[in-house]
Amino acid sequence: MKVPKTMRTYCPKCKTHTGFNVNIYKAGKRKGAKKGERRQARRKKGYGGQRFPEQHNQAKVTKKQVLTLKCNECGYGMMRKGMRLKKLEIV
Repeated sequence: MKVPKTMRTYCPKCKTHTGFNVNIYKAGKRKGAKKGERRQARRKKGYGGQRFPEQHNQAKVTKKQVLTLKCNECGYGMMRKGMRLKKLEIV
């Protein structure tokens, strides 16, 4: 699916329709020092290995792609609901 680089939609901060820059959301780098990562490492330590069952058979073929929008007027950022696509291209 092709998505335009700029999109005109409602901005809740400006309270009017403005132009938005469109990007594809990308998850940030995972930090090993975070509480959840430390907790999981503690659970996996020693004998017994993996705490929860690892998923082996992948049920879904696609991942949900999320669009991030940034207002050209005020810089307000928001996300569009994810949609299942094999390929998302910003044109």
